Amino acid sequence: MGISAQKTINHVFGYIGMAILVIIIGVPLLWLVSGSMKTNPEFYTATPSLIPERIHLDNFYKAWNQASFGSYYINSIVTTLIGASAEIIMAVTTAYALVFVRFPFRNFVFVMLLVALMVPEQVVILPNFLTIADMGLLVTSSRDLSTQDYIRGWLAIILPGASIAFGTFLLRQYFRTVPADLVDAAKVDGASHWTTMMNVIAPVATPAIATTGLLSFTAKWNEYLWPLIVTFSDRLRTLPIAMRRLLDAEGNAEWGVVMAAAIFVVLPVILVFLYAQRYVVDGLASGAVKG
Repeated sequence: MGISAQKTINHVFGYIGMAILVIIIGVPLLWLVSGSMKTNPEFYTATPSLIPERIHLDNFYKAWNQASFGSYYINSIVTTLIGASAEIIMAVTTAYALVFVRFPFRNFVFVMLLVALMVPEQVVILPNFLTIADMGLLVTSSRDLSTQDYIRGWLAIILPGASIAFGTFLLRQYFRTVPADLVDAAKVDGASHWTTMMNVIAPVATPAIATTGLLSFTAKWNEYLWPLIVTFSDRLRTLPIAMRRLLDAEGNAEWGVVMAAAIFVVLPVILVFLYAQRYVVDGLASGAVKG
């Protein structure tokens, strides 16, 4: 078999694999969009169809109003953007220090970071809750909230996730691949650690930073357990909790409304991914070191 024939076979298998992934990912999304425009009886028919009998856009109106999605959206946007930004800042600065700054017990600090990765999130819920309570950030009132109450409630959701070991570990491993010549050249030019990190390391590490940001945004946007535990008022809760309110414990949920609400939740994540992937591609293209 010639080299060209082997390349053709590899391309064919590659396209087949991509087609399978598109089907696996795309069919549930198509069903979600289709279901958001169906009536409830269409879900219980013996012959379900991907195309709704008639488009019911009022499902979106019902979903938005039944769960008060406006306030939930604001809470999710604020806590996700601030939380993800804080996590990225902490991850970049910590990873830079672990790779490019010499200080005592640096390897021990990294080992402790690995230990933190092994601790399940559920184990630290109680200590985090007690810490947040001791800081006076719990808002137990269910009446009209003041601006200060909103800030306290948002901080209670944000602070425990402001620094996650995984982001630091991911960036630390990527920073180790950065050529030492870049850092040495910056030192020769008299650049400080801050200047080196912002103007040399960060541009080269754009793919890893963008990936860390996407993972952080997705995790915080979809967080359910911690916001549910640490908030006592619906005015402070986030979108995944709003989704749960649409489900009937007796199985009488309006599935078209539920799927319309799911689109409200999923759409921002898709838009953020489509926007951020450009930076990942640009970083991969421009982050290479030219000799």
